Formats: sequence, structure tokens, C-alpha cells
Amino acid sequence: MSSYKAILFDLDDTLLDRDNAVDKLFFIMLEKCYEDIDDSIKRGMLQKFKEYDKRSYGQKDKTKVLASFFDAYPPKYRIPHNDILAFWNNHFPYCFAVNQDRINIVNKIKSQVKVAIITNGTVHRQKAKIMSTNLHNYFDTIIISDEVGFSKPDKRIFELALNKLNVQPEDTLFVGDDLERDISGCQNANIKGVWFNPRRINNATEIKPFAEIDSFEQLLNHFTYVNKGSAS
Repeated sequence: MSSYKAILFDLDDTLLDRDNAVDKLFFIMLEKCYEDIDDSIKRGMLQKFKEYDKRSYGQKDKTKVLASFFDAYPPKYRIPHNDILAFWNNHFPYCFAVNQDRINIVNKIKSQVKVAIITNGTVHRQKAKIMSTNLHNYFDTIIISDEVGFSKPDKRIFELALNKLNVQPEDTLFVGDDLERDISGCQNANIKGVWFNPRRINNATEIKPFAEIDSFEQLLNHFTYVNKGSAS
């Protein structure tokens, strides 16, 4: 039996691939607003779209993303400024697809310990992502920052998860891709942080994760290794 009693997961760019979802949203917007764009130009437009999206990451109102993009690439059919956020909310959450390999690993872990999601973001968008990918069927509890009033890296959102699962910090791991919000945040609550780093980017911060993985398979290996260690 594992020495851990719970594993907590981030949502965007950990359980779900946000980058692919941004690509899908771009092509929905392209089809709605533009006509006959050359493929070579599309590639540059996509990179610019991702750039604007990255600048607004963590912000509730995504109007500036498309407004800035439309200024850079004037469309044939421009979405009215007041309708941009509705367009984003109505399409983006449904651009996400679940990675079945990751879910299979979550299920293996869930057979031994409690599992939960802690995510920053608006209730509407995050719940829509979770429901459309059926993630709600796999986790014991799901905490959305906008719903509870504080967000990562605030230690209170992690402590809320501990209380909901009735576990102690030392019995818990948190898995996330963001060093500041996820790893430093959970460490503020005395939870060990596992940095999910599939792109193998260099850690240029002073934040030291408990472990670093570039695939969920490695999480399972680490989890199994911990099990073996606790049994010795």
C-alpha cells in the first residue's frame, strides 16, 4: 500500500493539452472570420494567435486576444467586440480532448489513493472542459479557483483540497506544469510537488520540485517506486 493517500492534479497543460485546444480554436475562428488564406500565411497567423493567447493566460476576459489578432490581421467577418468573450466561452472549452493514456494512469493511481483536480480559471470554462472530456467521472473532488475565491499559488486552495479529501500534506503529492503556481504553491501548503515538464524546459527558477517527470508513465513509475520503498 502506498505511503501516499492522495494525488492532486492541475488541469490545463497537465491533464489536458491546452496547446492543441488553442490550435483548434484558431481554425474555428479562421473558418468563421477569414476566407482563402494561404497555408504559409496561416502558419504565421497561428503563431501570432498563440502569442496573444499566451499574454492573456490566466485572465478571465479573453476579448483582448481576438481584438489584438483582428488588428494585426483584419478579417473579412469581424466578430463584434462585445461578442468576442462569448465566442471564446462557447467554443474553447470544447476544443479540448482527453489523453486516454493519462487517464489510464490516473485510474491505476485511483485504485490505491484519492485523486483530485485543482485548477485556476472561470467556473464556466473550466467546468465545460471537465464535463466535455468526462474528467468529472474520474476524480474524487474538483476545485476551481473562481468558485472558491482563491487561486494557485495561494496555499488555501491546496488546503481546501486536503480538507475535502481528509488527508494530510505529508500524505499528498501535487502534479502540475507551472513551477510558480503549481509547484511553489503546493509547497507553500507543505505538499510535495511533481513538476510535469513534457517539453523538458530548463528550470531557471529557484523553485525545487520534489520530482520532475516528462510523461505520466514516469509518474506511475515514481508512484510505484514510492510504494516499493514504503514496503521495505
